[in-house]
Amino acid sequence: MTLNTPRTRRPTIYDVAKTAGVSPSLVSLVLQNPSKVSEKRREAVRAAMSELGYRPSRAATTLASSQTKSIGLVIDDFRNLWFVDLLRGMESALSPHGYQVTLADSRPGENRITEAADGLLSMHVEGLVIAAEPSESMMAGTWVPAIVAGWRNGVPAGAGLITNDDDGGGRMAAEHLLGLGHTRIGHLSGSGGAAAHRRDGFRSGIVEAGVELRIAGESQGTSEEDGYAAACWLLDHHPDTTALFAANDTMALGALAAARARGLSVPADLSLIGYDNSQLAKSRYLDLTSVDNRSDVVGFDVASALLARIQDLSLEPERKLIEPDLVVRGTTARVPG
Repeated sequence: MTLNTPRTRRPTIYDVAKTAGVSPSLVSLVLQNPSKVSEKRREAVRAAMSELGYRPSRAATTLASSQTKSIGLVIDDFRNLWFVDLLRGMESALSPHGYQVTLADSRPGENRITEAADGLLSMHVEGLVIAAEPSESMMAGTWVPAIVAGWRNGVPAGAGLITNDDDGGGRMAAEHLLGLGHTRIGHLSGSGGAAAHRRDGFRSGIVEAGVELRIAGESQGTSEEDGYAAACWLLDHHPDTTALFAANDTMALGALAAARARGLSVPADLSLIGYDNSQLAKSRYLDLTSVDNRSDVVGFDVASALLARIQDLSLEPERKLIEPDLVVRGTTARVPG
């Protein structure tokens, strides 16, 4: 067969066996447990696969081995860029063991989150990572080990929790702005568990410094539009505000638009801090000061803990805090004047 010869159908395991001069059962054994096959025959089978362009069916391998080698990940919004680093961290821990991540996106709402989790469980994932606000029923009746990634308003029974120390990160943001001389600081928050912990940490730092507490958006979402609306409200009601701390980088982007709509320059007139240290914050155009929640480390530790529990279901669910870092860039400066 040459590269210019069109294929009329997908090659099968029987084509590989015929080309390699072995039985179909031996090809199957090479795919599932190559250590049980001699090196000479392994090479013959692999050479035939390469020649024919054969790619093993993951579904067929799963049926044969009773393992899916898949970890389910439930997130609540693709627009929140912190999931990118979380996923990268998970894959770095899973790939060496032959596992892959199957992703399900759910918007806020108990039914949507439960449906997303049920969809993954129906695919027989071997573990579940919940990076969304969990419902009380989403893990009912399943033995699959689960870990919640990031602070949430609740943790399902039997699930672990590995998260950034968002309380510490919120306090870190407050201390940075206070250290720059700001005393009229606003916070753009949201309704989720992570936002609540960041808000609590920020509040503790501000109150201990004897500074007035200014918070907007506690009952709303944490999207760019939510950040814009919260910043508009806060800047309109407190026009003397000199600094804003947003619950995530996406909200900070909305705050930046609100500031510019009012003729305010960042950081000359208004300092701005985000949270997550996402690719958005790292862009040269925004150059956003942000609290790094080290979601890649969270992802790696989540995946490692799940692999351990898959191997030994008697292990207790893990609870772990990851320390944040503050990455200072071009959107914060000393108080004007």
